[in-house]
Amino acid sequence: MPTHDLAHSTPSAEGVDAVGIEAFLDAMQCSPQTELHSVMVLRHGKIIAEGWRAPYSVDRVHLLYSLSKSFTATAAGFAVAEGIIDLDATVLSYFPELDAEVTDPGSRAIKVRQVASMASGHLGETRPKAFGNDPANPVRGFLLIPPDRSPGTVFAYNQPCTYSLAAIIQRRSGQRLLDYLRPRLFDPLGIDDVAWVEQPPGQNIGYSGMYATTDAVARLGQLYLQRGRWDGRQLLPAAWVDQATGKQIDTPREPNPDWQQGYGFQFWRSRHGYRGDGAFGQFCLVLPDQDMVVAITAESQDMQGILDAVWRHVLPAVDSADPDPQADGRLAARLGRDALPVIAAEAEPGEPFSRTGAKFTGGPSSGHHATGIDERVGPVITEAALHGSAEGWELSITDPGGRLDIRVGTGRWAMSESGGIPVAANGGWVDRTTFVADVVFVETPHKVRVTCSVRSGVVTSHWFTISLQSTSMAELRRP
Repeated sequence: MPTHDLAHSTPSAEGVDAVGIEAFLDAMQCSPQTELHSVMVLRHGKIIAEGWRAPYSVDRVHLLYSLSKSFTATAAGFAVAEGIIDLDATVLSYFPELDAEVTDPGSRAIKVRQVASMASGHLGETRPKAFGNDPANPVRGFLLIPPDRSPGTVFAYNQPCTYSLAAIIQRRSGQRLLDYLRPRLFDPLGIDDVAWVEQPPGQNIGYSGMYATTDAVARLGQLYLQRGRWDGRQLLPAAWVDQATGKQIDTPREPNPDWQQGYGFQFWRSRHGYRGDGAFGQFCLVLPDQDMVVAITAESQDMQGILDAVWRHVLPAVDSADPDPQADGRLAARLGRDALPVIAAEAEPGEPFSRTGAKFTGGPSSGHHATGIDERVGPVITEAALHGSAEGWELSITDPGGRLDIRVGTGRWAMSESGGIPVAANGGWVDRTTFVADVVFVETPHKVRVTCSVRSGVVTSHWFTISLQSTSMAELRRP
C-alpha cells in the first residue's frame, strides 16, 4: 500500500538553517507587491517547514492558474508512456474532422511536442482569438490562426497550445484530465481534493483553472524531484521527467531572468532547478541540486521578486555549516500562528448609526493584474448593504453575478459561505462615517477592499489583483 503521509523533520536535521527560511518570510512580509498565502519546504523528501496564513488553511484548495499546466504535462507523460499520443504526430491528426477547414501549411504542421513546449510558431498569445473563433471548440479556433513562423522555431507563451495538448489527451483517453489522472497520479500520491474548470462541459481546460491544496503542489514537485518514483514504484517514466523539465526551446524574449532560462513541456527552467508556476505567485519549485521542493501560493504582482527572495535567502541556508536548531522552533511557531494583516478599525462608528443598516449605491472600482494596472477593474460592485448583528457587522455586496452576504470580523477574520462561495472578511469603522472591509475569496488568490461611505451613500471597491478567468464574484470559487 502506498504511504500517503509525507514524513516531517526539522530544517536543522536536514541540513538547512531555519534562519534562511525566516529571512524569506521577512522579505515577503516587507514586500508591498506580495501577500504570501502558504509555503511548504521539503528536503530529502521530508517536510521541514509548512504554514498557511489565516484565513487560508491546510485543507483548502487554491486556484493554481498556470501551475495547472504542469499537471497537464504529467497527464501527457502518462499518455505518451501508454502509447495513446505521439509527440511527433501533428495536432491536426487527432482532429481529422477539421482537416478540410485547416488549410494553412503552418497550422497543419504543428506537432504535439510543439504545443507541449509553447513552440507552435505563433509570436504571441492567441487565446482571445482562438476562443473567439470557436468557444465550443477552441482547438479549431486555434488551428484556424496561421502561425507567424515555422512551428518549433520560436517560443511564445500561448494558452491554446496547452488547451490543445489537454484536448488530445482527453479525446484519446475518453476521460477528463481529472479522471485520467486520478488512478495514475492523485491516488498514488495521496492527493484527494482537486477541481478543474471545464470548457466545453466535460473537458478540463488544461492551461489554467485547477484548484488543489499546497500539499498537492508539493507532492507533484517531489514526484518530479524523484524522477517519477513514488513509494518504490516508477509512476511516471524518468525519461519523461527529463524531457518535460529540460530545455525544449529557448525563451530569450521573456523580460525576467527566471523566465529566460528556457521552457520544457509545460515547465519553466529557472536559474536554479525548474518550476511550474501560475499567475499571482503560485509556484512549484524543484531544486535537484539541493534535493529540495518549495511550494508557494500567494497574491503577488511581483513573481520574479518571490523567486529572487528564495534564491537570496533559502538557497544559502542549505547545507549550512552551522544550522541553528533554536531557529527551528521559532520558525515552526511563526508558521503555526501566521495570518494575513487586518484593517485597523473600530467595531462601532463612534456616532449614531442604525444597526438596522444602510444601503449604498455602486461607485468607482479599481484593480491590478499580474503585470500592473489593467484596463479591467474586476467584478464591479453595483450596490451594498450594511447592518449589525449579534456578532458584529454583516455586509452584503452585489455585482451582476449576484449577491454575497458576508460576516465581517473586527480585528479578526470571519468566515462565511454565501451561495457556495467561501469568503473571509475583516474590517470595521475607520472613521465616524466610513466602514471598510477586506474580503478574501479563500479558494483563489484574490481579495477586494470594500469601502462604504455613510456620508455619500456610495460603495467603492479595489481589487488587489484582477482574476484572469472570472468576471463576477460568483465565479471566484472552485467549479
